[in-house]
Amino acid sequence: MRTRRGLCYPRADVFVEKLVVKRRDFAGDNMACRKRQRFSPEIAGKSDLFDALPDDLVISILCKLSSTARCPSDFVNVLISCKRLNRLALHSMVLSKASPKMFAIQAKNWSDSAHRFLKSCADAGNVEACYTLGMIRFYCLQNRGSGASLMAKAAISSHAPALYSLAVIQFNGSGGTKNDKDLRAGVALCARAAFLGHIDALRELGHCLQDGYGVRQNIAEGRRFLVQANARELAAVLSSTAASNIPTRSWLTWSPHPIPHPNHRHPTVPGCPLLSDFGCNVPAPEAHPASRFLAEWFSARGGMPGPGLRLCSHVGCGRPETRKHEFRRCSVCGAVNYCSRACQALDWKLRHKAECAPVERWLDEEGDGGEGNGPVDGNDDIIAES
Repeated sequence: MRTRRGLCYPRADVFVEKLVVKRRDFAGDNMACRKRQRFSPEIAGKSDLFDALPDDLVISILCKLSSTARCPSDFVNVLISCKRLNRLALHSMVLSKASPKMFAIQAKNWSDSAHRFLKSCADAGNVEACYTLGMIRFYCLQNRGSGASLMAKAAISSHAPALYSLAVIQFNGSGGTKNDKDLRAGVALCARAAFLGHIDALRELGHCLQDGYGVRQNIAEGRRFLVQANARELAAVLSSTAASNIPTRSWLTWSPHPIPHPNHRHPTVPGCPLLSDFGCNVPAPEAHPASRFLAEWFSARGGMPGPGLRLCSHVGCGRPETRKHEFRRCSVCGAVNYCSRACQALDWKLRHKAECAPVERWLDEEGDGGEGNGPVDGNDDIIAES
């Protein structure tokens, strides 16, 4: 058989190579000599060795690949390899074990095929796919019922981000009116997510307890949850691979007095001051793929989710309002607004504390003050008694 360049492939009937394998003991003497024949795939009935592998073995390999994928392209490259891999890679067992990074789809690449893929993963029981697709449907595609049901499906499986997102929806009455708020349900969902170790839920629950929002006020217990949130965030940064490339001394310092964070005026170096009363400043935590998708989706649309609607001012959130004046906003300057107390607390330390300027009086464009709440100034002494 000739190629396009005129070269000839070796004939299958003569392509037989004898490989002599000699084994020696530790002293160097010959122990045995055996011969092993190695044939080309064309000899054994002109069949591919890959086709001889059982489907169970290939599915097991694909499950390992999907669970360790670092980006969507790692899995897409398998789908376009051959028809058999395309068929087996879409097996429900493979999709159910897909890693969260496999769903890190960019908003500019959103398409019907990406929607179908997420739907297939959600139908296979992948809780990360349920949460990601639920967030996209609820906030981006404005399919409130389907999005909430997908997030509830993930929450039933004890998915902490889904529980926290449902808590935010209950706190704000998202998708409905102001009368649809259910503070007690929000606190219950937030407590469940906090029990699972979700950092934002711990912070939200701590502020709810301190303010008596949806639950009986308990300042000491609220402070304990805030301390636990900071400790978990610090532990997450220390164990992350991102922190390995950053000298620890550059962001982890100790001082008995609060120190200003150097990144307030330099946004090119991302950072989030943690335990700032004692001088501990750590890199900003990585946002969830669903939150990044929301931020990219609305950023491509001018940063406006709709007429008179606003986005959460915390850079790592991306949630939009579903009705006017849904989010709380800073009662000092009125320039920022937040979907939750956790986002308000994080953005206060990360950025807004250095930018907030008191205003004697401010009104909304429509003349309504909205549902504003003051900044969480208590963040400054979160761990004063740790």
